[in-house]
Amino acid sequence: MLWAIFLKGLAYRFYVRIKLHGEFHTLAKNYPKLIIISNHASHLDATSMAAAVPFKYWPDLYLTAAKDYFFGNPLFDFFSKHCLGAIPIDRKDKKGEAVKLILTLLRQLDRMWMIFFPEGTRSKDGAIQEFRRGISLFSMETDTPILFLYIKGNSTLWPKGQFFASPGALDIYVGPVCPPGEKEEIHEKYTTWVREIDTEADIKDLED
Repeated sequence: MLWAIFLKGLAYRFYVRIKLHGEFHTLAKNYPKLIIISNHASHLDATSMAAAVPFKYWPDLYLTAAKDYFFGNPLFDFFSKHCLGAIPIDRKDKKGEAVKLILTLLRQLDRMWMIFFPEGTRSKDGAIQEFRRGISLFSMETDTPILFLYIKGNSTLWPKGQFFASPGALDIYVGPVCPPGEKEEIHEKYTTWVREIDTEADIKDLED
């Protein structure tokens, strides 16, 4: 609750302002289990997505996070486990223990919204990179649909290599729900949807 007050009531209200395009209540009724994917270009991404989701759905919200960064010290470890609901992904793990855990949770839990960054790492220039195979594995093996989210402005406020985020505004778009599929198919659908948003935003800027 304290983390929610700080994140939703302070950090993402006064320092970085979130403008949400869409809503989650209808999704919660129709899709108790989802893999939520987004573009990834900033350390703001995971927390801004959590801040955009209503607090009542947080008990069902999980995040896949790089173990070497989000679990790198005791403070980050506590924060990641208890504030983000993060599942550590060891990028050097050959046994795939985290993958097995995620598959088990998606199969066994009645309700689960899992935030997953299919690019695998932050984009250096904000452009959407190719998706890795994890998105296909998790969605197809567990028959879990995929919700598209798009964070606009993340690479501007906190680009890769910058020490900390600059104040400003983020637009978070709640998109369509896509059925499970191969990573190439999901990537094509996702990038097409994002291009449509960017085109509409550019037109609006010209009109203003």
